[in-house]
Amino acid sequence: MTVELRALRAARAVAEAHDLPCEDAAALAGGSNVLVHLKPSPVVARVMTATAMLHDDVERWLVREVAVGQFLGDRGLAVAPTRLLPPGPHQRDGLWMTFWDYVPHEPGFPGASELGESLRRLHGALADFTGGLESLLAIQKWLDGLQPAPELRARLHELTPLVFDSSQPAQALHGDTGITNVLRTDRGLLWNDLEDVCTGPVAWDVAGLVVSARARGQSEAFVDELLDAYGGPRLDELSDFIAAHELYTAIWRSFTESLRPPPLS
Repeated sequence: MTVELRALRAARAVAEAHDLPCEDAAALAGGSNVLVHLKPSPVVARVMTATAMLHDDVERWLVREVAVGQFLGDRGLAVAPTRLLPPGPHQRDGLWMTFWDYVPHEPGFPGASELGESLRRLHGALADFTGGLESLLAIQKWLDGLQPAPELRARLHELTPLVFDSSQPAQALHGDTGITNVLRTDRGLLWNDLEDVCTGPVAWDVAGLVVSARARGQSEAFVDELLDAYGGPRLDELSDFIAAHELYTAIWRSFTESLRPPPLS
């Protein structure tokens, strides 16, 4: 049975146990997580697959995600946990999952100013979040735990005091501000995928958005407009954080490739 089919069946089992209609449930996307739209209900299950193995206490990690999602959802800044069944976390058939509102959204790339302003509002709200979160150093630790190649590990340790254990002011962060984690809706941009919520310098999230925009072919003019809309920091002040995000991608890609079965001869 494929991971996607396992996730689909597990999500449906939890939904049915709570009398949530889900006769037409379908997987929306697969990857580090499998997203299951529990149609006809306006609910999406986020079923953990690859990333669950990276955390010693998956349940506590997901409890934090749901708490931050509720906090931001109440403020109209992020997709909120569903109220149609307990949002979780739940465990079924060896898979952990949480349940969220299904929010209709449009394809297409948000504008630079729209992205920068949306992230600034997100950070403004998160500055008031008082729940317990791990620091950015936790991300460094699990990256190190993926057993990266020696040159990648050396770079990770070099960047640790500059980024992951930085002395810059810290606050609650989204943690993974890739552009695929923001939805264009009739309510404006809504942030999604709060798995990596943590505390740290806002530069971590800003740099993540810059790296994501560049990876999708956006120009330096787009990046400059994004940063202007956010209100700083300057691009040269983000260099270490940008390097850390690029390293994160390299380590994660290497790890996921190591999990693939060898090609048949």
